[in-house]
Amino acid sequence: MSKKGRVLVAMSGGIDSSLAAVLLHEQGYEVIGMTMKTWDYASSGSSKKETGCCSLDSINDARNLAVNLGFPHYILDIREEFGDYVIDHFTDEYLAGRTPNPCVLCNTHIKWDSLLRRADKLGCDYIATGHYAKVREENGRYVISRGKDLNKDQSYALWGVSQESLSRTILPLGDLTKPEIRKMAEDKGFYELVNKSESYEICFVPDNDYRGFLKRRVDGLEEEVKGGEFVLEDGTVVGTHEGYPFYTVGQRKGLGIALGYPVYVTEIQKDKNRVVLGTFDELSRDGMYVKSLVMSKYESLDDRKDTVTKVRYNDGGTPAVIEQVGDTMKVFFGKGVPAIAPGQAAVFYEGDDVIGGGWIHSSFNQQKIKNEALSNSI
Repeated sequence: MSKKGRVLVAMSGGIDSSLAAVLLHEQGYEVIGMTMKTWDYASSGSSKKETGCCSLDSINDARNLAVNLGFPHYILDIREEFGDYVIDHFTDEYLAGRTPNPCVLCNTHIKWDSLLRRADKLGCDYIATGHYAKVREENGRYVISRGKDLNKDQSYALWGVSQESLSRTILPLGDLTKPEIRKMAEDKGFYELVNKSESYEICFVPDNDYRGFLKRRVDGLEEEVKGGEFVLEDGTVVGTHEGYPFYTVGQRKGLGIALGYPVYVTEIQKDKNRVVLGTFDELSRDGMYVKSLVMSKYESLDDRKDTVTKVRYNDGGTPAVIEQVGDTMKVFFGKGVPAIAPGQAAVFYEGDDVIGGGWIHSSFNQQKIKNEALSNSI
């Protein structure tokens, strides 16, 4: 047993997780590699060639690296638990008129839990991944923070990892940049890793056609929801659509309607099978409610706090004041934020540190609420 301990490394076969395993091996940890099989493309109904983290090539790449460096490698089949939780949630969220984020859900509720269970069975002290983020202990809390490479930072995707899980998590790439990782791989002769393309698709929707996926997964869905109304913010009916589950807040392309000016989906009204359209200005909201909180830096907030809040992965963040009320965070932005989509994750930052995060429940305009309150009081 290494003096540094035994670590179970999640290896997808890509450059980041591979170099994470290499670095820990070089640092003196006793490394065990594990590749998780979450999905098989034959089940998706897609005609696209199998690629990415679940493909046979990726599994073989991870195993070959482990064999060459002299540490064990295992394949973990979690397709059943992945499907039951992540894919069912993905489907249910669209049917509820929300826009899910399956990658965040998979990270926090499937991969970490699955890794820790297997780590315990294999006598591992730690688990590790190739995420570009950092974790540290401070004041009895395990705090996630942004990685050095802000262009690759993945702290947004880790807000839901529990304190218990973080206490056993190592993120070896947190203080490195992608160019540095590529240079390391080249110096070590891992040229296939350097040249390997990266996949940004949802693993179980390999062709990026989530509409087709929903139609294949839910019998009769297309017939059940087609013919709903497109309406403007004032309720004016301007056309019909294919069904509310096939649209997302913020969507502009693929609406199949021309009004003579650019319009976006501003709201999904599931119960009425309505899709609300509006201008870019009407898409903007300056407040939201976030539920199912998981706190990182602080156990809870007693007072309002200034933050930078992200409402999607590639969002640069917007200054906001947050106020915690039980399991709900009230978020007040200083300016309007476009396309706040219920079902997506919201993450609150203090500097580079993740205060916590949760799932967006709904959004609002502060002035509209004030006007309504005033009207009701008269």
